[in-house]
Amino acid sequence: VHLAQSGGGLVQAGNSLRLSCVLSGRTFSLYALGWFRQAPGREREFVAVISYNGGKMDYADSAKGRFTISRDGAKNTVYLQMNSLKPEDTAVYWCAAEETVFTSKRAEDYEYWGQGTQVTVFA
Repeated sequence: VHLAQSGGGLVQAGNSLRLSCVLSGRTFSLYALGWFRQAPGREREFVAVISYNGGKMDYADSAKGRFTISRDGAKNTVYLQMNSLKPEDTAVYWCAAEETVFTSKRAEDYEYWGQGTQVTVFA
């Protein structure tokens, strides 16, 4: 399985960004897909997850109401739409995949990872 991320960059607080992550090498619909992030000096943390069939989503408290995770089976892609961005959202963001019918907030449960992308939000 290969995960290729795109999106991210530098944005002013209050604006939006969309991260994308394309899964290749295996059947997309078998995988739960998550987003994680790590800010400087902090541990990697869960952001959002979507189940293999898109039927369940879960978010970190910091993401609820601002971020939306979605998946497109025709494009083998998972998205993270980030609105109302704050400086504290500044971090490296990773997508991750696990072949499971469950969803997990734990990074150690995910076998495959994207390359990471920097998101920087300035005030």
